[in-house]
Amino acid sequence: MTQPRSSAVLAALALCALLAFAGFVALGIWQVERRAWKLDLIARIDQRVHAPAVAPPTTDRWPKLNATDDAYRRVRATGTFLHDRETLVQATTELGAGYWVLTPLRMTDGSIMLINRGFVPPEARDRAARGAADPEGESTVTGLLRITEPGGSFLRRNDPTADRWYSRDVQAIAAVRGLSGVAPYFVDAEAAPSRPGTGAANVPRTWPVGGLTVISFANNHLVYAFTWFALALMVAAAAWYVGRDERRVRQGRMNEDAGHD
Repeated sequence: MTQPRSSAVLAALALCALLAFAGFVALGIWQVERRAWKLDLIARIDQRVHAPAVAPPTTDRWPKLNATDDAYRRVRATGTFLHDRETLVQATTELGAGYWVLTPLRMTDGSIMLINRGFVPPEARDRAARGAADPEGESTVTGLLRITEPGGSFLRRNDPTADRWYSRDVQAIAAVRGLSGVAPYFVDAEAAPSRPGTGAANVPRTWPVGGLTVISFANNHLVYAFTWFALALMVAAAAWYVGRDERRVRQGRMNEDAGHD
């Protein structure tokens, strides 16, 4: 007959079960709280994207910029493009693989802001092949404020010495292009207004194409919460099963001892 477990073993099992149960419940509650935070963030960013454009952050606010409070804010700036210091950053969009065109915009106060003017395919990486003249003189740009992307992409790091870029790293690009007084963010320009005839089969597309910003946030916190709570229930069920089995063994032992008496 199976022997009852000792009190020390039962105490150890109970402690492990209690710790595991409490840990899984805590993780589930944390995921519920994270979900609430994520939903609030999505709502705030959606509000920023559709709000009227405002002036970009001034230099005194640059040190305080952060993704939670400032990312995807709709801004409008006026200045002059420095086309000779353009940078191409590899990109994959709904239009295919190619490059983002990042061009410095010298603003009226002398500071510089990098503008992601949009996407170009490989065959339009040269400015002369884009089908439209670059804007000259004073230009006004409206778009979404984006936080710098230092280092590179998930799989490939930027190589400034070879002028190969996989992310929009504002500080590194500014250093290579010899720019100073550069804002610690960039702006994704909105799509240019449609012109009469644009989109017709006989009208060639002009590059770059703006307005391709993808705003997407993973929100799997509810699934994670269910997973942690399910694990907590499994621990509770296992503890109940062990307790029931232990009572059965002890009751059997007591009945056996009584029969011997």
